[in-house]
Amino acid sequence: MSKINIKPLADRVLVEPLPAETTTASGLIIPDSAKEKQQKGTVLAVGNGTKDEPMTVKVGDTVLYGKYAGTEIDVEGTEYLIMRESDILAIV
Repeated sequence: MSKINIKPLADRVLVEPLPAETTTASGLIIPDSAKEKQQKGTVLAVGNGTKDEPMTVKVGDTVLYGKYAGTEIDVEGTEYLIMRESDILAIV
């Protein structure tokens, strides 16, 4: 993995979404037209937090986030999400 040169500000987090599932738990193959957007990812960078709220997630955490959370960005052909820490639902 290459070094990312993006530093989120305040309470924002840079997340790399995990790849979408290609098979179900029972082994059925999911066609491309039926795949859903992944809601799990790995934290690559975190901001410093706000004056009142320190950051609770750290680099390397695997997190769950809302279906429409964050802003998608494309850096050198790789998709990332920048979102507020409050958009993160859980640390896995």
